[in-house]
Amino acid sequence: MGMLANRLQRMHRHLRKWARRTGVSCYRLYERDIPDQPLIVDWYDGRALVWALQRKKDETPEAREHWLAEVEQEVRAGLEVTDETLFFKERRRQKNLDQYRRVADEHQEFIVTEQGHRFLVNLSDYLDTGLFLDHRNTRQIVQAEAPGRRFLNLFCYTASFSVYAARGGASHTTSVDISNTYLDRARRNFVLNELATDVNETIRADVLEWLPRAVREKRRFDLIVCDPPTFSNSKKMRGFFDVGEQHPTLINDCLRLLSPAGRLYFSTNFRRFRLAEDALLPCRYEEITARTVPEDFRNRKAHRCWIFTPPEN
Repeated sequence: MGMLANRLQRMHRHLRKWARRTGVSCYRLYERDIPDQPLIVDWYDGRALVWALQRKKDETPEAREHWLAEVEQEVRAGLEVTDETLFFKERRRQKNLDQYRRVADEHQEFIVTEQGHRFLVNLSDYLDTGLFLDHRNTRQIVQAEAPGRRFLNLFCYTASFSVYAARGGASHTTSVDISNTYLDRARRNFVLNELATDVNETIRADVLEWLPRAVREKRRFDLIVCDPPTFSNSKKMRGFFDVGEQHPTLINDCLRLLSPAGRLYFSTNFRRFRLAEDALLPCRYEEITARTVPEDFRNRKAHRCWIFTPPEN
């Protein structure tokens, strides 16, 4: 057994004890732990998802194919997975990436559990699986603050935040996303968790267009989560979205929707992100990333997260 297989076996042995104790079935096993093995390996309740990252700029297709074959052998040996339970994807640096793009058509959906909640995931068909593992702690925070609150989930994806909020006792949840595919999965997640759809609404809209309309309508929310993509040029949008340039508009519109005692959680996984403090409306804010990145993510740069409150709070 090689170094990679040994590493995976050791980490899996360690983390599965923690996972059973905390009610988690999906977690990160490996992220570039060995310098010459630029991989990300996540465990999804008996299945392994391997992301192969760029290794060398001048690597030939033949050399990469040989390396990937070796990686597959090591993963199989370390995690004892089969053809049916091993999934490979490649993640290269790309510009103008549409996060909603389908990359396969295998329809291999299954249900995973996380801290008593149930979610549909798909490891084969899209760039993302349906559940962002790095926001597990943030979901817990939202659930703890949800009782009796009106909750808004922007760029909601498959609405895992909304499920946590609703099961935590939110009086109403609103989940907004531009993708019908993910909103359909969101509604199915509500059903999986026995949540009524009449008080857990889903809205198909471009968030950048929906927010100012909600402000004009004087809608109010007590708890908001805004976790936008780094970049999107989806054909469903009129333009494009760049979190580095457009986050002040997003945050300011969210602040306008907050009730006097409300809270906004804003997060991004853009590594070069700089908060444009001077462009924000009067508010209080604090970065809480140390609390929101879970312990299975040894790379503490999985995302950054802030909490915003109105100035009188």
